[in-house]
Amino acid sequence: MFIVALSFAFFSKLHRPRLIAAGCALMAVGSALTALPHFFMGQYKYDTLIKSSSNDSVSITPCLESGKQLRHLENHMRPGTEQAELPMWVYVFLGNALRGIGETPVTPLGISYIDDFAKAENSAFYIACLQTITLLGPMFGFLLGSMCARLYVDIGFVNVDSVTITPKDTRWVGAWWLGFFVSSAIMLLAAVPFWFLPRSLPNLLASCMQNDSVLHAFALGFFPSLKKLVCTPTYFLLLCGSVLKFNSFIGLLTFKAKYMEQQFGQSASRANFLIGVTNLPAVAVGIFLGGVLMKRYKLSVVSGAQLSLATSFAAYLLVITQFGIKCENLQVAGITVFYNGTLRVSSDSHTLFSPCNDGCSCSGSEWDPVCSENSITYTSPCLAGCISSSGFGKNTVFHNCSCVQVSPPLSGSLSVSIGQCPRSETCSSSFTTYMTVSVLSSFINSLGATPGYMVIIRCIAPELKSLALGIQTLAMRALGGIPAPVYFGALIDLTCLKWGTKKCGGRGALFLSLYMCMWAASQSNLENVKQVNTLNKTNICTVSF
Repeated sequence: MFIVALSFAFFSKLHRPRLIAAGCALMAVGSALTALPHFFMGQYKYDTLIKSSSNDSVSITPCLESGKQLRHLENHMRPGTEQAELPMWVYVFLGNALRGIGETPVTPLGISYIDDFAKAENSAFYIACLQTITLLGPMFGFLLGSMCARLYVDIGFVNVDSVTITPKDTRWVGAWWLGFFVSSAIMLLAAVPFWFLPRSLPNLLASCMQNDSVLHAFALGFFPSLKKLVCTPTYFLLLCGSVLKFNSFIGLLTFKAKYMEQQFGQSASRANFLIGVTNLPAVAVGIFLGGVLMKRYKLSVVSGAQLSLATSFAAYLLVITQFGIKCENLQVAGITVFYNGTLRVSSDSHTLFSPCNDGCSCSGSEWDPVCSENSITYTSPCLAGCISSSGFGKNTVFHNCSCVQVSPPLSGSLSVSIGQCPRSETCSSSFTTYMTVSVLSSFINSLGATPGYMVIIRCIAPELKSLALGIQTLAMRALGGIPAPVYFGALIDLTCLKWGTKKCGGRGALFLSLYMCMWAASQSNLENVKQVNTLNKTNICTVSF
């Protein structure tokens, strides 16, 4: 961390555009490296009883035969991919490390480059334009992520018509690797124009040449400069606030789409799409208008800080209303309701068994959900007590399900179809309200993003500008970007009601979750941090190993 921070002191005096170009190229290599495990691993497999084609057996009897038959495992191996020379996590780790190193100099050097060569009264407007354009990246990323999530992970290697799960199924894995290659190509192209930008503008050339002569002296003064920064109360408080906000922002970026899936029944593709076309444009407009306000009314540092505080507090009050925006829990027999339909909540696998499926020899770790006409989801056809089936693939229907008879629908049908039951109309209305509040709070909060950023730039000496932004970047990454997914993920794991099982027997992915009220409360803090989006490189597709 010391070496990287010291490098900002050097970089601010060197050819900053070319250093940014090198960072873009490094990010391109890192993104491509992250996607490589897809080609080294076997194809994705999931446990299911459903027939993938009409050439399979005529009928499936999950209840009568589950103790005797082997479950159909969708597993296709590519030639030569049974073993890899390196563990898969090594590629992901190295790829993320390279992307992080390449990303680090972009914002500090880019912002300082603009601020050095712009008039003081125009600097806020230019930075607002930069931050607004920066949001096009995450916007494109979420839209690309939405497209990737709709595509099956092994598209191009398997016949997608034989896949019996849909994007709304929790076992679905999208083409996570595709987005990394697309972003790699874009970042490589972005490096080209940066490489040909001038080191400095003509009117400041002499000043920059003079600064180069004292580069060594500046490097020797790193510790005094760092002490001066830390001992500046305004900068230190803003630094602490930025770290806290970035913690929340990473929590939002990582888990908001998953929250929308679990709480409102949205698919991963639709969740990413809605974030990209609603929240991010609102933030972009808010950041741009914030810069316009700074330029139009020539706001001072104090006025900028007041505007940032007022908009953040107003957004916080608005998001508090999300406490009351929720959907009822998905009715899953043996987990959120008893088999007779009365409410309950349990993560104990023993509660999945009932007298209606005692004779079926089912496994409590199965997750092959089916839906009955009484809007109750059963974790598998076996646990629903089904003894026959018709159709194949996504059109499979299981019949004569004894557990459906415990709480029969009005039609009297004892059949179930594959997949979880859809949410009610009331849930759709709640989701619309949730997105409306989210967009409004994002816009109001982002109005203070540019004024808040200008406070950081203006509260320090000009010669410490690049170092201050570099220290802020490092602090946010180290204290915000690294721990936030860990403790946010640990809190969300506490709400899990149904875990998957790995092929080696360990705990797998989350299939069903009951989000605690504290998560809805945390949204008020998460939405408050989109003003730091200048440092964000969005995840393109969700990775599931």
